[in-house]
Amino acid sequence: MEHGNHTVVTEFVLQGLAKNWELQLFLSALLLLFYVIILPGNILIIVTIRNDPRLGSPMFFFLASLAFMDICYSTVTPPKMMMNLFSRQKTISYQGCLAQIFFIHFLGGAEICLLIAMAVDRYVAICHPLRYAVMVTRVVCWALVVGSWAGGFMHSMIQMILIVPLPFCGPNELDNFFCDVTQIIKLACTNTYALEFAMFINSGLVTTTCFIILLISYGTLLVKVKTGSAQGKNKAASTCITHIIIVFIMFGPAIYIYCRPFQDFPFDKVVAFFHTVVFPLMNPMIYTLRNKEIKAAIFRLLNKNKVSRDK
Repeated sequence: MEHGNHTVVTEFVLQGLAKNWELQLFLSALLLLFYVIILPGNILIIVTIRNDPRLGSPMFFFLASLAFMDICYSTVTPPKMMMNLFSRQKTISYQGCLAQIFFIHFLGGAEICLLIAMAVDRYVAICHPLRYAVMVTRVVCWALVVGSWAGGFMHSMIQMILIVPLPFCGPNELDNFFCDVTQIIKLACTNTYALEFAMFINSGLVTTTCFIILLISYGTLLVKVKTGSAQGKNKAASTCITHIIIVFIMFGPAIYIYCRPFQDFPFDKVVAFFHTVVFPLMNPMIYTLRNKEIKAAIFRLLNKNKVSRDK
């Protein structure tokens, strides 16, 4: 359809992970493998935490919430990419592109807020252990989780408010396997310098600030636990280190993508693939492998189901 002297773009062409068909097929098979692992891994964590009364502490409640967010996050880009590959169609509608951008930033922002909530939980547990049960109640936990979703929604809506008015009248090829603000802004038929700066503030600067705050917080907690008992010290330190690993895995690619000029670099697709596919898989693996309580609860759940089947 026409808009003034320009043709309005109604769809975008996704170039995919690679131009070579065999390489795209291999990467898509790898993506499918990750996807098959992500869903059962996160679902297993949620089911285990919900069914084991020994995992009733706020920390595991937040972990189950994080696993649910990972499930949602991992369903935003991979299905469309695999659909485009096997159907030999590389297009995505304008509305579909905006939907991808909205949910990527909605869920990504919610996870950032949830990681901050988890840091607050660990601070209270380590620095105020006697008041922990009174301060971090189930109502407070739900309020922090709902607040995380609300924070992600606000962050994503800011992106959408800035993007929706943009006119798209020229090229419609995105050199990636999904839509994101760093790609779509460059196709707008207008000067986007001020918009890119606003996106940098909303995504890049905020993400970096949260990353630094979380590192300082967990670093302070690691110093704090040195004064505790040996058993409490080891458990608290292990938990903090696990959270730090998750923070690096999540924030590293996001800082690389959004804390620089919106230009193409050689490793952009690799980082994007890691950010949208691999890192949601890492969360359940890291928490499961580093937490003895979760591993024991998973074994109890599996043994219980095995016994039930045998009967």
